[in-house]
Amino acid sequence: MPNQLSIGIAGVTGYAGQELLKLAARHPLVEVTAAMASGATDGGRTLPALATIWDGEITPLAVDRLAADTEAAFMALPEPVAAEVGPALVARGVRVFDLSGTFRLRDPERRRRWYPTTPDLDDPPVYGLTEHYRTELRTAQLVACPGCYPTAALLALRPLVDAALLEGEVIIDAKSGISGAGKKPTERTHFSECHGSVSAYGVLAHRHGAEIEQELAQTVTFTPHLVPLDRGILETIYVRTRTDVNEAQVADTLRQAYVDAPFVRLTGSALPEIKQVTHSNFCDIGWVFDESSRRLILVACLDNLIKGAAGQALQNLNVAFGWDETAGLK
Repeated sequence: MPNQLSIGIAGVTGYAGQELLKLAARHPLVEVTAAMASGATDGGRTLPALATIWDGEITPLAVDRLAADTEAAFMALPEPVAAEVGPALVARGVRVFDLSGTFRLRDPERRRRWYPTTPDLDDPPVYGLTEHYRTELRTAQLVACPGCYPTAALLALRPLVDAALLEGEVIIDAKSGISGAGKKPTERTHFSECHGSVSAYGVLAHRHGAEIEQELAQTVTFTPHLVPLDRGILETIYVRTRTDVNEAQVADTLRQAYVDAPFVRLTGSALPEIKQVTHSNFCDIGWVFDESSRRLILVACLDNLIKGAAGQALQNLNVAFGWDETAGLK
């Protein structure tokens, strides 16, 4: 097809990388001109699951070739690798969309704690929460796509925080399928360890907590859990509103925030479930509000590999290049 944008994907063998390649191969406005592994000695592989969708060959990671062959590049790489590759591509005029956490944190101290290999950049990256940074995305050279947990939490909370409807503590009880831990196997993600069990992890020590706090500009209590599903995230969020807030204000604030957001579905009191969003780029948000106690319970669901990773990255590309936001994602 003429006038297609040439794109590359580095780190295409991981879960998010494969999802991104699957989506990009069907996108009407892009051509995948480079699909690379995460290292310079990897490659020479095919992806049988993508047969007839994309039949190319995965090549080793090569920054010079990636820059020469693409106008935009996605990085689904380990953080230390992305920290080197991202700035190198930007310096060569490539627009970069990073799916790792490398460039998400703006505060230098927090960045040094969670992503110590990330360099300081002259031009700060744009945080790629599409629905809240559309204007900034249009000129961004480096986009730091959000984590899967923060995407769900922030889509539910940002409109309410921005409207100053909340006060007091924010508690986020989050549950994720095992693919959220990445493709590299560990004892925690072994089938016999996960099957039939639910476990909390990273309690008061998870890097996504810092990301959520950055975007809300306040402290949160964020507790992630691993559940025996292959994909999907469900977050139950506990907050209190100001004394003068009523249920109509909560509903109107969320609806106004997302009236033009094609991938945010507001379900009201019909609380969403993981099975309703898997294999899609939707984030579903429901809520229950008790005006007498000012307790507001929000439930947000998304697919961690799509809206929480590959789909949101492609959505950011669409916005950055002025296309229909839903292109390649319907």
